[in-house]
Amino acid sequence: QVQLVESGGGLVHPGGSLRLSCVASGILFNIHIMSWYRQVPGNQRELVATIDSAGTTKYADSVKTRFTISRDNAKNTVYLQMDSLKPDDTAVYSCNARMWSNYWGQGTQVTVSS
Repeated sequence: QVQLVESGGGLVHPGGSLRLSCVASGILFNIHIMSWYRQVPGNQRELVATIDSAGTTKYADSVKTRFTISRDNAKNTVYLQMDSLKPDDTAVYSCNARMWSNYWGQGTQVTVSS
C-alpha cells in the first residue's frame, strides 16, 4: 500500500520559515519524480516545486527565490524549505509521487498571517 505522509505545516508570521516533510512508503522512492503542490479552497491546485530522480529541480515563478525542494532517498523523504513566507503562500500543501502512477498525500495546512 502506497502512503505519502506530510508534516511540518502550521501558522507562521510573514517573513518566517517552515520546512515541510513528506515520507513515502510502498514505492521505489528513488526513481519517482517528487513534487509539492498547493491549493487554496475555490482555486486550482498549483505546482510549487519538483525534483526528479537525478536531483534536478523546478519551481513556480512565485516561489523560485524563496523555496527549496530536496530529497533524501535513504529516508524516502522529500522536503520543502519555505523562507520569506508571504500571506499569499497560505494553502494546503500536498506531496505527489509520479512515475508509472500518480500518488498523493493528504496535505498539510500552511497559514501565513500576522
